[in-house]
Amino acid sequence: MSDIVMSLYIGPVAPVPVSKAVINAFVSCEVRSVTEGKSGFQLVFEVETNSPLLTVFMLASNNPIPMVRTVIAVEMNGQQNVLIDGVVTEHSINPGSAPGISRMTLNGEDLSRVLDYLDFSFMRFPAMPDFARVNLVLAKYAFLGLIPKVIPSVLIDVPVPTQRIPSQQGKDLAYILSLAERVGYVFYIEPTDIVGVSEAYWGPDVRIGKVQRPLNDDLDANRNVSGMTGTFNGQNAFIPLITIQNPQTKVPLTIPVPSVNPLNPPLGLLPPITLNTENVYETAKYSPVQAALIGLAKAARSAVKAVTMTGSLDVLAYGSLLKARRLVSVRGAGAPFNGIHYVESVTTSFKEGELTQQFELSRNGLLSTVNKVPA
Repeated sequence: MSDIVMSLYIGPVAPVPVSKAVINAFVSCEVRSVTEGKSGFQLVFEVETNSPLLTVFMLASNNPIPMVRTVIAVEMNGQQNVLIDGVVTEHSINPGSAPGISRMTLNGEDLSRVLDYLDFSFMRFPAMPDFARVNLVLAKYAFLGLIPKVIPSVLIDVPVPTQRIPSQQGKDLAYILSLAERVGYVFYIEPTDIVGVSEAYWGPDVRIGKVQRPLNDDLDANRNVSGMTGTFNGQNAFIPLITIQNPQTKVPLTIPVPSVNPLNPPLGLLPPITLNTENVYETAKYSPVQAALIGLAKAARSAVKAVTMTGSLDVLAYGSLLKARRLVSVRGAGAPFNGIHYVESVTTSFKEGELTQQFELSRNGLLSTVNKVPA
C-alpha cells in the first residue's frame, strides 16, 4: 500500500487540502460511483469529544444551503484519480474506540445534490430548444467548477414565442432529468482528474470506448477478483411502441422499434427475447425520423441489464482502479459471462493498509461478442 495515497479536500464551496488534525483523525472512507441515481461517499473520523472539528461541521451543516464541499482522490502508481466531488448531506456522532473519543461519520452525495436545493419554477426559456435550456440551467453552477457537456438531441424544436414559451417545473435536477427522459438521454455529474472540476453530461447513453484491463476470475496466479457471480434476467426488457401521426390525415400509427443503436451496441451474443411492450405516446408530435431515434434510444436502454455480475476486486493485483461508466473485459467466469461488460457501479473502500473495490457489471445478453479479450 506504500504506492497508494488518499487525498482529502474539504471546504465551503471551494475544496482545500485538509489540515493535519483531520488527517490524524481519519479512520476510513467509502465512495459509491453509480450510473443510475446519485453517487455518494462516507467518511469516518475519530476525534476527541471536545474537538473543534465537531463544532465546525455542525455549524456548516446548520446553514440554509449546506455547502461543505468534499473531494476524495486516490493516487496510485503516480496517477491521481478523483473518486468523487460532492457535498456533505448528513453527519452523526457515536461513541469511539476509547473513552473521551467520538466517532464522527459524514455522509454525502455528488454535486447533483446542489442542483436539488432550490426551486426555479419561475424560469422561462423563450425560443430555446431543450439542449440550450440545459446549458442555461447548468451555467449558474460554474462557480463549483461544473463544466456542461451537453449533446444536442434530435429534437431541434425551437418553440415560437408567440405560440409557446417553455417554463421550468420544479428544481433544476428534476427538470434536467425530465428533459433527458423525454428524448431517451441520460444525465450525470462525473469528476475529472483535476480537483474541483467536474463534468455535467446530458446526452445519449454511450456504451462504447476504451476497454479497461480484464477482470480475471479462476485463472490461478492471474486471478484479481473474488466472489464473482453472474445472473441472467430478461424479464425487464421491453419493445418500445412509438406513435407516429400522419400530418395530413391525423391518423396515428404505432410501430415497434428494435434494440439497434450504434452508441449502445450489443455486448452479448444472445439478447433476451421478450414480448413485453411499452407505449411511447409523446413521439406523435415529432417527425417520423425523430420519433424513430427516440424509440431506438429507449429500446437500447431496455435490456442493458439482462446480464449482471458482481464481485470484489483486488486493487493491487489489478494494478489500477476500476471506474464506473466504462467498459471492462471479463475472463475465467465461464462461456456465458466472459467477454466485455459495462461497469454499472463501483464502491471503493479505503482505510489504513487496505483498499478494496466492490463492483457491479451489466450486459445485454449472454455469450461474448468477441473471440478473446486483451490480456
